[in-house]
Amino acid sequence: MTPTESASDEGASTEGAATALGSAVIVGTGLIGTSIALALRQRGVRVFLADRDAGAVRLARELGAGEDWRADRTVDLAVIAVPPPFVAQWLLDLQKSETARAYTDVASVKELLIAQAAQLGCDLSTFVAGHPLAGRERSGPAAARPDLFLGRPWAFCPTPEASGPAVAAVLELIGLCGGNAVRVDAAEHDRAVAVVSHAPHVTAAAVAARLAEASDTALGLSGQGVRDVTRIAAGDPALWTGILSGNAVPVAEVLEAVAADLANVARSLRTLAGDGAAVADVTELLRRGVRGTGRIPGKHGGPASTYAVVQVVIGDRPGELARLVQAAGQAGINIEDIRLEHAPGLPLGAADLYVQPEAAEALAEGLRERGWQVP
Repeated sequence: MTPTESASDEGASTEGAATALGSAVIVGTGLIGTSIALALRQRGVRVFLADRDAGAVRLARELGAGEDWRADRTVDLAVIAVPPPFVAQWLLDLQKSETARAYTDVASVKELLIAQAAQLGCDLSTFVAGHPLAGRERSGPAAARPDLFLGRPWAFCPTPEASGPAVAAVLELIGLCGGNAVRVDAAEHDRAVAVVSHAPHVTAAAVAARLAEASDTALGLSGQGVRDVTRIAAGDPALWTGILSGNAVPVAEVLEAVAADLANVARSLRTLAGDGAAVADVTELLRRGVRGTGRIPGKHGGPASTYAVVQVVIGDRPGELARLVQAAGQAGINIEDIRLEHAPGLPLGAADLYVQPEAAEALAEGLRERGWQVP
């Protein structure tokens, strides 16, 4: 899967099929569905909202995500933003009602979903499976953001039956939301997300589960490292059970490989004292981890950048982070990333500012001149 295929790469499959997406219905007003709705509304698309949870629709509407859906309306595109096990049935019901001219979804599994849709008798000529690779550990419409997809990969998996207009509509949706369109086969997609999303979530959950049994002393010593490793484990267990069930075999294969690595290191650690081979086994896994981390694309795609970190002491008060960012701007430095670490029991913490290496010294000096404590 390569992040190079976009609307311009479609060639003859969408030639003459350009659309102007004027209206859409979002079925499912959770984090992803509501974020899509907000993004489309900012681009002038008329958005309708549907969900079996009336409270979720009401909150999404109050956030400005759209208006209530009426079944007698026909729109340009229907976006099915419900858990994977329910997508195919929703697609069939919407198609029977001739709700839209094209249909897509946002589920994180594709091959099983497409097979289920075919088995139910859905019209695959108007459906293009999709998956925006963006999210947060928080869920629900209250966590939605219109910029959630900016620069993020958005996989789309047209079947051979998919029509040019349907593909064009989905590409326009991705473009309006600011995503990076990546065309990929459904089976390849599922193998890929097993490695970069699904298995990491299970692994993070396994590490976090140890914390449920940890002593108060251990938890009192926890720092940013354990927060980084376990952050995604806070996701909705019911939702993730559905995701993992839909991609079970590829995820199991990745977890088995991870488990084999961990078991080998565990054996080595038990014989570590005075055993050079055991030390080498542990070191090799750590080195492989460094190489793997280095292959994760940077924020603009392509190879990851190596940033310098400038640490700043910051008070735990309203407006402090905004003041810090403003001070960096006044110093003429662009901040590439920010991470915060709080000091337990104290009204302050540390902000790690990630910048280009050549800008680190100027940023540190500029912040000190403006009264910030830079160690």
